[in-house]
Amino acid sequence: MCGTTENPDTHELVLERVLDAPREKVWRCWSEPDLLKRWFAPRPWTVAHADIDLRPGGASLVTMRGPEGQEIPCPGVYLEVIENERLVFTDAYTRAWQPSAHPFMTAIVTFEDTGGGKTLYTARARHWTQQDRERHEQMGFHEGWGKCAGQLEAVARALET
Repeated sequence: MCGTTENPDTHELVLERVLDAPREKVWRCWSEPDLLKRWFAPRPWTVAHADIDLRPGGASLVTMRGPEGQEIPCPGVYLEVIENERLVFTDAYTRAWQPSAHPFMTAIVTFEDTGGGKTLYTARARHWTQQDRERHEQMGFHEGWGKCAGQLEAVARALET
């Protein structure tokens, strides 16, 4: 047997927000390293480093820095890239399809135009196990990703057209 199908409700965390910024600007904040560094970590954390090869199979490396100087590298690979609509990436691979030692999640981020220059922003974190989902939730998924969504909105709103 190759595998089993499990209930996604036990493995998925979702954040959904309407951001007061056009989706093209929200997309830029996800796709341009200098912009990503301005919002991707919940303050007081920052992003010390961001490399993005935005294409299916392209690697990313985002290093978050804590208030005491600790650094957490987050390597991954993009699985799907649809400009201004959808990003899918995972930490199951590090680069060049090299498996990671401890895969944790796949993220699916969507951007939908809601009219009036606003974007329905949905971020899904799909975990390999229910325990990983629970651990991510206890780590502060909703609070942390919620703070980041607010920071993302602020950066996107401030962008020139």
